[in-house]
Amino acid sequence: MADVLALTEDDVRLMVAAGVHIGQKNLEADMAEYVHKRASSGVHIINLAKTWEKLLLAARVLVAIENPDDVCVVSSCDFGTRAAYKFGQYTGSYVVSGRYTPGTFTNQICKSFVEPRVLLVTDPRTDSQPVKEASYVNVPVIALCDTDSPLNCVDIAIPCNNRGKSSLAVMYWLLTREVLRMRTSISRSPEWEVMVDLFIYKDPEEAEDLKNEQQALARREAEAMPQHQQNVHVAYDDASYGGPRGVVADKDWQGQTQTPGGPEVQQDPVAYSQQQPQQYQGQQQQQQQHFAQVNYQYAQPQQVQQQVQSQVQQPAQQQQVQQPVQQVEKWGE
Repeated sequence: MADVLALTEDDVRLMVAAGVHIGQKNLEADMAEYVHKRASSGVHIINLAKTWEKLLLAARVLVAIENPDDVCVVSSCDFGTRAAYKFGQYTGSYVVSGRYTPGTFTNQICKSFVEPRVLLVTDPRTDSQPVKEASYVNVPVIALCDTDSPLNCVDIAIPCNNRGKSSLAVMYWLLTREVLRMRTSISRSPEWEVMVDLFIYKDPEEAEDLKNEQQALARREAEAMPQHQQNVHVAYDDASYGGPRGVVADKDWQGQTQTPGGPEVQQDPVAYSQQQPQQYQGQQQQQQQHFAQVNYQYAQPQQVQQQVQSQVQQPAQQQQVQQPVQQVEKWGE
């Protein structure tokens, strides 16, 4: 019976393609046992079999924590920020990315004070402050270590390349997958549907350039599309076709579909109007009559208002005429 926890060929290819096995030219004495050999260029090659063993050990430790929120993930380097967030999203861990606030594990007055049970760091060199504080409060530390990383206060070292964004994305993706499998959240038979690309760090400027390129490509494809394949919007009036005004029909001239509230149009409206001028003239007359009726309906309240105003003004004018006549009669007396 094959071991379900054994390293598969697909995982090896994935780690090799991401450069997980490529170390640095410098070598720490504590990391010598994880090095397979040294290349002619001076770079140390990491043994992926030992990387997989330490990764499974770290997954078992993380699964043993009953409350996932008690697992704290710290990543100060930019390349591991996105991967750490994705790990926290799928496993429910607490993530501290960016600048680490000193005293997070030791100072209870600090606003971001937490008491984790396990600490996971991306690089023990750049994340030396949380590693040191974790040793003060007896919190075990799991770290992704390169060939030149110090192992002081590190309990479980996972040997890998922690300088590349692809390598960090693959390591966090594999660790997340194994944790979920051991929790029986996902099964081992089908492949995990979450892609590794979601864990890879993306530069905001590169993402903006990629978005602009996609928009430019879509614009060029729209311009290169034949004219007869583009949708034409035709608005029909209620007086001409008996339907509500403002109805818009998307028409593909090859499909010859039935337009809503109107007759079947099988060609361009301009050419259609040229072929049947009498029909369009009759339709224009109907539209003019319809607009005249609407204007008459709107004009009726205005005419009534003018009549009322004229009736009100007439008695006032009569009073003005009567006043001079009365004054003349008084003078005559």
